Amino acid sequence: MTTGPAPGVVPHTDTDEPSEGEGLPAVAPQLRELRRRAGLTLEAAAARARLSPAHLSRLETGRRQPSLPLLLGLARTYGTTVSELLGETQAVADPIVRAGGPGAREADGWTYWQAGGSGRGMQALRVHVPAGRGQGELVRVHPGEEWLYVLTGTLRLHLGETEYRLEPGDSAHFDSLTPHRIGAATATGTELLFVHTLLQSSLAGLCLGGAGTPPATPASPR
Repeated sequence: MTTGPAPGVVPHTDTDEPSEGEGLPAVAPQLRELRRRAGLTLEAAAARARLSPAHLSRLETGRRQPSLPLLLGLARTYGTTVSELLGETQAVADPIVRAGGPGAREADGWTYWQAGGSGRGMQALRVHVPAGRGQGELVRVHPGEEWLYVLTGTLRLHLGETEYRLEPGDSAHFDSLTPHRIGAATATGTELLFVHTLLQSSLAGLCLGGAGTPPATPASPR
């Protein structure tokens, strides 16, 4: 009697994948390494990917090459990307931001300098807040955290119903779901270091910036 595939296991035929060297680079070493890194047996990994252990073994030994849909499924199984499965590596971002690096950006009188790398979970800026800007109705509430450190001048920070005055060397670290706004309490303005986590918030929700056009950088507040 002919038996079909086990319940929940997607059958694959030799026509499902290109043969060795037929368009896709060999992924066998990456598949083996990712499975071992995840601490999974061949059987456990195959069950997660909805493959038979024999089929996954053929992939890991290079006797079969996965199709693109199968690559996507394996990437999800191992919590990685198709690029990593194919052995592609991304250039390592430069961790250093030099003083003469990215230039200043200005928006509604506020001036911003990049102080951290782009594409990170945290974004860092050096900011000059001019006097008379950032007060009034500019109150922000959004998911995430913010940290600031006053370099020069006096900063006025409103958190909920409380107002704080921060002098050079003072810092603040707060949950961005607390209604907040900042402004300069010094006639010459205030300069600060500012770090925020973006999470799922719109950049428009950050406490920085006035009502005008935002800095034209991907990592800066809108």
